[in-house]
Amino acid sequence: MSLLTTIRSPQDVKRLTRTELLFLAQEIREELVRVVSQTGGHIASNLGVVELTLALHYVYDSPMDRIVWDVGHQAYVHKLLTGRAERFHTLRRRGGLSGFPKRSESEHDAFGTGHGSTSLAASLGIATARDLLGQRFHVIAVIGDGSMTGGLAFEGLNNIGQFKRDILVILNDNKMSISKNVGALADYLTRISTTPGYNRMEADVWELLGRLPKNLGPQARTLARRMREGVRTLLVPNMPFEQWGFHYEGPVDGHDLGKLIELLTAIKPMRGPILLHVLTQKGRGYKPAEENATTFHGVGPFDPDSGEVRTTPGIPSYTEVFGRALVELASRDSRIAAVTAAMREGTGLAEFGRIYPDRFFDVGMAEQHAVTFSAGLATQGLRPVVAIYSGFLQRAFDQIIHDVALQKLPVVFVLDRAGVVGEDGPTHHGAFDLSYLRHIPHMIVMAPKDEGELRHMLKTALDHTEGPIALRFPRGSGLGASPDEPMKALPIGKGEVLAEGKDVLLWAVGSMVAPALKCRELLGARGIQAAVVNARFIKPLDGDLLRSRLPTCNCLVTLEENAVLGGFGSAVAEWLQAEGFAGTRHLLVGLPDQFIEHGTRQELLELCGLTPELLAERIESFLREEPQRKAFSSSTNLGDPAPSPSSGR
Repeated sequence: MSLLTTIRSPQDVKRLTRTELLFLAQEIREELVRVVSQTGGHIASNLGVVELTLALHYVYDSPMDRIVWDVGHQAYVHKLLTGRAERFHTLRRRGGLSGFPKRSESEHDAFGTGHGSTSLAASLGIATARDLLGQRFHVIAVIGDGSMTGGLAFEGLNNIGQFKRDILVILNDNKMSISKNVGALADYLTRISTTPGYNRMEADVWELLGRLPKNLGPQARTLARRMREGVRTLLVPNMPFEQWGFHYEGPVDGHDLGKLIELLTAIKPMRGPILLHVLTQKGRGYKPAEENATTFHGVGPFDPDSGEVRTTPGIPSYTEVFGRALVELASRDSRIAAVTAAMREGTGLAEFGRIYPDRFFDVGMAEQHAVTFSAGLATQGLRPVVAIYSGFLQRAFDQIIHDVALQKLPVVFVLDRAGVVGEDGPTHHGAFDLSYLRHIPHMIVMAPKDEGELRHMLKTALDHTEGPIALRFPRGSGLGASPDEPMKALPIGKGEVLAEGKDVLLWAVGSMVAPALKCRELLGARGIQAAVVNARFIKPLDGDLLRSRLPTCNCLVTLEENAVLGGFGSAVAEWLQAEGFAGTRHLLVGLPDQFIEHGTRQELLELCGLTPELLAERIESFLREEPQRKAFSSSTNLGDPAPSPSSGR
């Protein structure tokens, strides 16, 4: 009988023998490979924390004890051990388990996560509330060394050391985030884990403990710990964690289950902040993931036997087109530099980094630093291109305003994964960038209709020297436009008319231009003639084109893959009001005022009413409504409990 099928809660883990725990670890790895090979997901990181997660649930008492996972992409094992094994096959599927911890999903998920470096601050908040309320439970934060490169993590470390709350911080050191970790901290952790004398001393002490009589165990452990701390100070001086007020333990082999259980049991009654440094291997136990942890960090469906990732050959992704275009432009301009935040491969910059290593900067999970660092580059005449996922760049909102836009510095922001991204869900959707960028003075914002226009917009951005400029594009493949057409600068703030029609004007931007053209065909079959404009620019708007086209159509529909509130449609509505066109019938179509759950990109577009078929239905219905009804209120029913295809938002 499978041991995993007997695990309904962490209490079932505690009843297993050490030998059974080892068998369970193997079953968990097999289940991870089986399910994630079908659903896609973050497998390498989860394979690396199997023993650590088992040890945590063996020693601690979730949900009474709070375990907070940083980022949370490594919490699949935690889900399997906390009553969700029977639903694990639904991972990352619409209506199924989230790929990240989610408080509404289980009482064992102490804090919802999805972005990096959050666990320490959240854990300190939980521990502080515990103490103020007079409660008694343990708080454990599990943070990877990649997340430790983020400024929020250092802020959390600083305050934990200051307030001296009882918190266990487990530093899961696998020397990787998505790409190989960078920075002085990564070098320091490597120095700790590779100091020959220290590791040899630690191994000798543990071997000696195993030989001592059992009745001397506790005293021997106390003596050994004091010996180890003294020797560690000599071999690895100036331990920063201890300077910050932590009791440091480690480094310890994160795959030695017995040793982890013993160490966590010894740590459990200790008071004050404790940092346990655990060494793990990403992809452990599955050879393809061990050999290529970057690919298997976040992977689509793959063959579980060979590890071959299932790909659809053909049209390159927007990310690939951007990466190649930047390399091409950099070959002509030595001032161009590329900056990213631990997303070398994800943002398409791996090739740039290989060809121009002196002009490529991966700053780790530190989006705020990436932006201000780029501002500094720009002050000296370089042309920095900051490539960050849309949902991650919002972490640097203040730096975009204060350090870049206020000084009118020509920093180029490239926002990958704009709009709905699919299975990673609400923490990763790029639903707000048009809203949080367009109101910033001096900022220009644009979105290409296809990969060919993406190339032109990148050229446009790098030719612009009067301030910051941003371009955004969706996840996935392009539309098949030629990627070889010579790049040319576009006139800033100018759209293009793609089709004529007298009944309705579809004013679309970015990823919604192609659906608008298909929607036009469907409307034509229903006797409705639609004009289509590719707006190109969210800011500045093409007021001249709007002014010339409005008299030719009965109503205006804006289409965007961004939150309706404050987005592209709002910008157009504001323009209509300011320019004396407030009486124009207009409908704003975009993402609803909701956090959109996970599912395939196509499922989510259907859910939000953004497919050509649903757009045609919504527009036809709107045209049939009484003209005196205000279009804005009919298209943005903010009180709706959930988005629906018929809402047209």
